[in-house]
Amino acid sequence: PPIRLKVAGGLADLGQYTRHEQPFWTERVPEITQGRVRAEIAPFDRSGIRGQEMLQLVRLGVVPFGNILLAVAAADDPELNGIDLPVLNPDVATLRRTVILWRPRLSALLRERYGVELLAVYTYPAQVMFCRRPFAALSDLAGRRVRTSSVGQSELLAALGAVPVVIPFADMVGAIRGGVVECAITAAMSGNAIGLHEVTSHLSRLAVGWGVSMFAANRAAWLSLPEEVRGELRDGLRQLEADIWRNAEVETENGLACNAGLPTCVDGRRGRMTVVEERAGDQARRAELVREVVLPSWVRRCGPGCAESWNRYIAPALGVWAGEKR
Repeated sequence: PPIRLKVAGGLADLGQYTRHEQPFWTERVPEITQGRVRAEIAPFDRSGIRGQEMLQLVRLGVVPFGNILLAVAAADDPELNGIDLPVLNPDVATLRRTVILWRPRLSALLRERYGVELLAVYTYPAQVMFCRRPFAALSDLAGRRVRTSSVGQSELLAALGAVPVVIPFADMVGAIRGGVVECAITAAMSGNAIGLHEVTSHLSRLAVGWGVSMFAANRAAWLSLPEEVRGELRDGLRQLEADIWRNAEVETENGLACNAGLPTCVDGRRGRMTVVEERAGDQARRAELVREVVLPSWVRRCGPGCAESWNRYIAPALGVWAGEKR
């Protein structure tokens, strides 16, 4: 009989799951394993699983294979999300570089602390800034109330003189319409889908964050599979990872195009928003924020071991050191 796997996938109704994860496990995996593996997959948020529980459930083997949102898991272990700190990766090319640099540390950390095998790293589209009043740079957000979705985003906005407000995704449009907030951070296409383009006028191209996730396996469950099957799954997951990254890049650009009402908009509603581009001076300010606010705040939450990891894996390439330069 075939080997049967149960997989907890990413967020329901988003392209990463519907267009990529689900067909990979239900259609592609039986093909690449010549029928030796059959998989059932369901999005974790429709399986009675809280995002905060996923890493521990994979560690325990309750969920043998699962998609884990790093920003959510980082509430318990901040070192996990050194890959996706606010404004660290303004575009997808920079994010790719950061992931390559941090991946060896992430893999070792998961194996040593949790008995979990890292199999793939995915990303959702860029998280950008929507505002109902014009802005030209991050510094213009001072004094504004802004919807955020993570501790790191809130720390960044507070340092800019803005007022961070944590609001569920589904409540954003109502919060802006009612004046509870006047700006919100979310993905460009997701914002378009819920109608943010109807209540705001400007959005940034700069990615405040990305929503990186990892696909991982309980190590005992992974090693129980035949070696040849593990090799076939790794090869398939490499391709799935590449497809998801391409989709995130395309969807980010498409979201900007739809909100701006450009003819290149596909599968979205055309708005009339102004896309705010990053300028040379903004790049210097962003680098300063990473160096003086984002990185120190993360290290305070994470501890000296995180500073050591950062300085070993990322600082030499980025030129931004945690604490004193070694």
